[in-house]
Amino acid sequence: MTVPVALLLLGTLTAVVAPRLLARADWADQEPVVALWVWQCVVAAVLLCCALAMTLSAAAAWQAVRGHVFGTAPRGIADAYGLGARSPWAAATAVTLACAGLWSLAMLVREVVRARARRRRGRAELLVRAPLLPGEEPAGGRLVILEGERPDAWWLPGTAPRLVVTTAALRRLKGRQLDALLAHEQGHAQARHDWLLHCSAALAGGFPQVPVFAGFRDEMHRLVELAADDMASRRFGRLTTALALVELNEDRGVFGPSPTPQAHVPQRVHRLLTPPDRLTAMHRFRLTAAAALVPVIPVLVALVPALRTLG
Repeated sequence: MTVPVALLLLGTLTAVVAPRLLARADWADQEPVVALWVWQCVVAAVLLCCALAMTLSAAAAWQAVRGHVFGTAPRGIADAYGLGARSPWAAATAVTLACAGLWSLAMLVREVVRARARRRRGRAELLVRAPLLPGEEPAGGRLVILEGERPDAWWLPGTAPRLVVTTAALRRLKGRQLDALLAHEQGHAQARHDWLLHCSAALAGGFPQVPVFAGFRDEMHRLVELAADDMASRRFGRLTTALALVELNEDRGVFGPSPTPQAHVPQRVHRLLTPPDRLTAMHRFRLTAAAALVPVIPVLVALVPALRTLG
């Protein structure tokens, strides 16, 4: 049981320390795409620690599981893990971690079901507000214009994703601001940010006391918007993208002294108008490579006894 304990300790340490280190990083706003990758790698490492600890604990508790895990391994590998001496905690650890994995899957399914229900309601409401004309195809266009006095725009994901824009937004968005808005929403769709939000919400909802999952959820909501802003600004300029944000949100009170649910919008506008210096290509590569190695550490820890035996 030495290796499962080491994996659980490693996972706990990562779950507690990694969010604090990432919160102190001053490059996340400069490189939101890299920051998204780093967060995913950290969460993957924590989940791998739990999955490997569950597998080895189950192998120590039950001979049938041990036969499947080490059935094709060279002679002496199973003995190197000390699985012959049964631990009274092996079965309990394996069952607890398996239940946690099933709970995580249930939370993810719940998030996906809720998202699909919201999507169906949104499409039904859209069909009521913008009914199809005779002979018009249901998925005939990617841009839908609605009559509305409030400037607004949102993306409806799905097999036929659509950008919905109100007429008030069209009156306010000038020049290429509408193109910047479209590029922003397309950035969300192309990067599948909705799945990142689903996974982060599922983990944080299932395990609210785990710091890495709570930080993962909070940072995803912020970083995906910054990444989409960068995609739009690269095509249509930072000023155009910032003006589009201002025009869409000016009447919502987000630029006033009182906090609102869209309190991140002023920070996004300020970031677009005063862009931070980007990291060098080599610095981005080092961060990306280092993050990719984080999930490898639990695998190496799990393989240490086998590698010693083979060596």
